[in-house]
Amino acid sequence: MSKKRGIAAEREPLHLFWENGFAVARVAGSGSIPEPSCDLLVGNGKKKYAIECKTTRKTKKYIGKKQIKEFLKFSERFGLEPIIAIKFIRKGWFFLAPKNLDKTGKGYVIS
Repeated sequence: MSKKRGIAAEREPLHLFWENGFAVARVAGSGSIPEPSCDLLVGNGKKKYAIECKTTRKTKKYIGKKQIKEFLKFSERFGLEPIIAIKFIRKGWFFLAPKNLDKTGKGYVIS
């Protein structure tokens, strides 16, 4: 996926959270720095989330073990609940906790 499409995909859940009473900050360059990070920081004073955004045209999305491990490390250090936001093109957005991902030999899959 192009960088431009990835940024656009991150903005959709940003607006969804904002419209539902959450403050949202997009983490610029989250995938291009060596330290663990997330795509969005989301909170409403009571609930606080680290959001990792994914999008796919396929029926499944594979995510490597290292990426999930680093995302969980970041979330824990920041004191945020980790959430994976995935958009299946033409089906919409789905939000799930990393503990609910299906394991594969090399990582995880969302379907």
